[in-house]
Amino acid sequence: MAVARAGRYRGRYSEFMHLITEAQVRATLTLPAAVAALREAFINHGRGRGAVLARGRAGITAQGQALMISAMGAALPEVLGSKVYSTLNGQFQFVITLFSAATGLPLATLQANELTRLRTAAATAVATDALALPGAGTLAIFGAGTQARAHAEALLPLRPFERVLICARSGADRFAAELAAASGLRADAVMAVDAQTAASSADVIVTCTRAMDPLFDGAWVKPGAFVAAVGSSKPVARELDDALLARAALIAVEWLPAAEGEAGEFKRAAPGVIRPERVAELGALLAAPRPRAAGDVIVYKSVGIGLEDVAIAHWVYSQLHGAV
Repeated sequence: MAVARAGRYRGRYSEFMHLITEAQVRATLTLPAAVAALREAFINHGRGRGAVLARGRAGITAQGQALMISAMGAALPEVLGSKVYSTLNGQFQFVITLFSAATGLPLATLQANELTRLRTAAATAVATDALALPGAGTLAIFGAGTQARAHAEALLPLRPFERVLICARSGADRFAAELAAASGLRADAVMAVDAQTAASSADVIVTCTRAMDPLFDGAWVKPGAFVAAVGSSKPVARELDDALLARAALIAVEWLPAAEGEAGEFKRAAPGVIRPERVAELGALLAAPRPRAAGDVIVYKSVGIGLEDVAIAHWVYSQLHGAV
């Protein structure tokens, strides 16, 4: 009986289950598509039509190497999913598995390194489009790595940016030159600068670093600025200081339990700096926008949640294999 039952389930799995490779994801997924998928997912979550599975981690040291396995996920109206990833000495490998919300059957497993690269920037784009002032003209990017580049690609189309300021420990000049060539902005409008110039000049600031401590003095940020901190999901690391968090009229987060449990900005803030009434989830802000004054400083703190991965993976699956 057990063998027959196993055989029956194998048959059902083979009818539905797909492997979607990294090459297929790269050929299918675009940033605009990822942004649209996330906006819909966050609105669903804000209206109570989605649930998030918190990240869990387990790690060991074996043969002189640091090893970790992590998992997170979400339930959405059409699809359920989990993202699992390994970390070996700081290097990541991601996969996402999707299940049909109608049948409970597995639909696909996706290799998800490229998806993860785009998903963080796409989530920031959703937040920026909703929360940054419409006339923002100067963008500052802290960092010059993969996420900094993905964020430049995601954010530049959202506002009439005329200047981009790059602040990084290394690679800032090269990134600035490459971005000027790719974006069509004048070469003298995309430049490497120091932290104070970047923080004090920008209308939109995004921090994409592995910094353990704040990158700049929050007093430098000008009124009306939007600041997105996306570089870390570790409680010991923070990119923004208490001065900025205290100034913020609003601190937007993807999911409050994740921010409170994983964000160094929350874990390391002095008591009373982050007042609960100034914190809101992004989905709730999209579902019911709040008015803002022109001089309000707005902060968005991202740690990455499974809702983002599952929503984008579902979009990729739908493009390749049709609606669930």
